[in-house]
Amino acid sequence: MTTIQLNSRILFLSDDPNAVERQLQGENLALVEAGALRDNISTDEITPATVGTVWDERLGRYPYTGFVSGGLYPIGTDAVKNGGFAVTVAGKRYGKGSSREHSPRAEHTAGIRLIIAESFERIYRQNADNLGLFTSTDFSLVERIQQGEPIDIEELVASRDAQAAAILRHGGLLRYGRARMKMISLPPADTATAGPRTLVEKIIAKHLAVTGDSGASLKAGSGAFVRPDWRFLIEYYTPMCAHMLHAEFGRPLQLHDAPSVRLFEDHTSYVHRSIAHARAGLVPAIQNVAREHRKFGEEYGLISHGLLADGVGSEGISHPMMSERYALPGQIIVGTDSHTTHSGALGCIAFGVGSTEMANALVTGLVRITVPASLRIELAGRLATGVSAKDVVLHLLADPRIRAGSGIGKVFEFAGPVIAQLSTDERATLTNMTAELGGFTGIVAPDQETVRFLRERRGIDFQLEDWMHSDPGASYAEIIQIDCSTLAPMVARPGDPGNGVPVSELGDRPKVDIAYGGSCTGGKREDFDAYHQVLSWAVERGLRVHADVKLYLQFGTIDVRDYCVKKGYLHVFERAGAEMLQPSCGACVNGGPGTSGRADEITISAINRNFPGRCGPGKVWLASPATVAASAIAGEIAAFSEVQARADEGSLHAG
Repeated sequence: MTTIQLNSRILFLSDDPNAVERQLQGENLALVEAGALRDNISTDEITPATVGTVWDERLGRYPYTGFVSGGLYPIGTDAVKNGGFAVTVAGKRYGKGSSREHSPRAEHTAGIRLIIAESFERIYRQNADNLGLFTSTDFSLVERIQQGEPIDIEELVASRDAQAAAILRHGGLLRYGRARMKMISLPPADTATAGPRTLVEKIIAKHLAVTGDSGASLKAGSGAFVRPDWRFLIEYYTPMCAHMLHAEFGRPLQLHDAPSVRLFEDHTSYVHRSIAHARAGLVPAIQNVAREHRKFGEEYGLISHGLLADGVGSEGISHPMMSERYALPGQIIVGTDSHTTHSGALGCIAFGVGSTEMANALVTGLVRITVPASLRIELAGRLATGVSAKDVVLHLLADPRIRAGSGIGKVFEFAGPVIAQLSTDERATLTNMTAELGGFTGIVAPDQETVRFLRERRGIDFQLEDWMHSDPGASYAEIIQIDCSTLAPMVARPGDPGNGVPVSELGDRPKVDIAYGGSCTGGKREDFDAYHQVLSWAVERGLRVHADVKLYLQFGTIDVRDYCVKKGYLHVFERAGAEMLQPSCGACVNGGPGTSGRADEITISAINRNFPGRCGPGKVWLASPATVAASAIAGEIAAFSEVQARADEGSLHAG
């Protein structure tokens, strides 16, 4: 097949809910009639987290059921399939957020064959490629499709690298893999090629594999396959991955290097307390997802980190556990979660992939990448007291260049004097939220702090190697300099992590109903040091969580929990009025306590995302752990320094 014939039904994801409704009722609009197209449509809007209960053709019932237009949710179950749409059109940064392949798979199984947008997030577009779903930034296609013109496939893949084009021609990655990936060679693991290189380029060179459609080039934008050191899956993705593998290759499978695969049951371990899942009657379905995940691990003898003995909470969230237990400098780690980038704090390449990508990696031992360009983020100056890595990344997210998408698909290499001041836990906040920045991964060159972390957390005497740094003169797409001495505690307004503003610049302070400290971003040891610093200060003064606020503190891993027990933190947390929760992703994915139940509720949260509907129907503000705890005491959004000043003035009273 050299052309693709698409029917003329195009769904414009407009900012105008009336325009969307007209299309669902059967009207065909021209591009100019659709009005302003929505930017920043996240995978939470394409398929809300509750859709994770299905992983096969049933997904075709649900695309865009979380899509927000004019404050409304105009697209219901079965609407896209029943409407006969073949093409979706949207604005900038389409597919932000989670690496969930449920989103493009839902579109594809509903009949969508092409997505046209001004720009795409890396993981979403790669997942679409892997399914054989075409994507394009060429808006001239709209009128041609509406006129019934067949579109040449070569035109759709012309701007893509050779590997991506080949995958699309074959109808997806698994079909491509069967046809082409037997022709693999491993180039010499040579880090001495001509010219200065970044740390990421060196790591890729050490892990590169050559196929018939990719060479040994490290040129940015070229397609490549690399051999990861670790592959891991979370329970939401395992059933889809298993379904794809068994449908394509039969069973039993021969997995490549099974000892380097890990399974994590971290997203659903508090689903019994999830408001969203309970209201939708989905708790049994979610529990079935977890059972399918466990069955796959048992069938193939994979090492799994699952539920705690009493069934409440888990051993830990996948990516922090990878940093605590497995990742080492210079390695490549891939996982079915967009925040796999967390482990970049240790000086490795870590990135998220979808189910098809992981399915291919499980049987071949290889994972597809597009060689990324790098941004160097120079963090100069010194952080003021009370300013943390979370404040730095919220400041960076609000940068107009980042909001416009200049970081999409790139490496964020964090460097500069401030990095030397940050612990590995704090560095992990930066690399973790590279997912929100739109990047391929985030990385910090390993140093003596990395050596300390590995020795104290893992008992490893790691020796740094001479090549583990970026060379002077290495090429960067851009160097962004931030004078961190000018930064203050930040929050991000509801709707997008890029809506950052200093707390001091807020006029009317929103009253807080829920304060949540946890998740992979806010559930590390040093995050709990910050919660303890604020809450112990409050308890010493006879203060506690405000009467109108519910504060939840949730450990990221059992190692963090045990650390807090050893430090004696729990007594303070309980006296302050916090509810303690065992490790889980929890509220961050609508999966447990800490989510809102009403649209008028306000949450301040230490998580990484505040996309519409992700943590319930209410409004979510993002903040650092210290600001979350301080706001819980104040009853409204406030930085810790502000709460301390109010106490000194006598204007802060026990809740």
